[in-house]
Amino acid sequence: MSGDIEDKPQPLLEHLIELRQRLMWAVGAFFVAFLVCFYFAKHLFNILVLPFKWSVEWAGLTHRNVELIYTAPQEFFFTQIKVAMFSALVIAFPVIAQQVYKFVAPGLYKNERSAFLPFLIASPILFLIGAALVYFFFTPMVMWFFLSMEQGGGEGQVSIQLLPKVSEYLSLIMSLIFAFGLVFQLPVISSLLVRAGFITSQTLAEKRKYAIVIAFVVAAVLTPPDPVSQIGLALPAILLYEISIYTARLIERQRASASNAQDAENEVAATQGEAE
Repeated sequence: MSGDIEDKPQPLLEHLIELRQRLMWAVGAFFVAFLVCFYFAKHLFNILVLPFKWSVEWAGLTHRNVELIYTAPQEFFFTQIKVAMFSALVIAFPVIAQQVYKFVAPGLYKNERSAFLPFLIASPILFLIGAALVYFFFTPMVMWFFLSMEQGGGEGQVSIQLLPKVSEYLSLIMSLIFAFGLVFQLPVISSLLVRAGFITSQTLAEKRKYAIVIAFVVAAVLTPPDPVSQIGLALPAILLYEISIYTARLIERQRASASNAQDAENEVAATQGEAE
């Protein structure tokens, strides 16, 4: 087994030096990405406002301009910093993940590395799928829901229009992206737990009813207090839970096939040894 590990045992100081080097690369990548993203922060924020524009069109309010406000002098400046940090984290994630893998991989066996690497690739892809779902569908739906509460004014009514603050709009869309991105990690987390032997597909199937309740509770906590976003997060979470059960069964079948093949090889080897 020890031959499967490529590197030799290293003193603690060398591990700390290696950790410092990986952290410097990760922080450096984030810092460079942050500077670039801060330079284009206004353009990036305009891209994030597009779902709001789509919701205005869905609500049939094409006659009005899409406006956001800020009520404190420093508010939009800090909003741009948040946009730059959020974008920089997304851009620098491949470098950060690569440095994490390079630090951890030498201590893993070859079969562990082959199992760990696909999850490292699948995790950002699933996060981006969740973020895309938020950007192209759920954020416009949520904003359309809020726009439907407007009052046009007239006899006996005051005119009430939605004028979101830049910081609050950014917090809304970022919270939705992070909520959906984390929920979309469910197949990755469950697959890792199955490979580690902590859970089985049967356990996941038996706990399905509890998972449904937890999905709605988590959706109520992570999303704004409106039924559109809560149901919109809970339903994909339940679907991903079912996908996790299916993935767990595939992993168990692969493990059983590999175990049977190994037993067959051992039996053949034992038979040959007896014949000799």
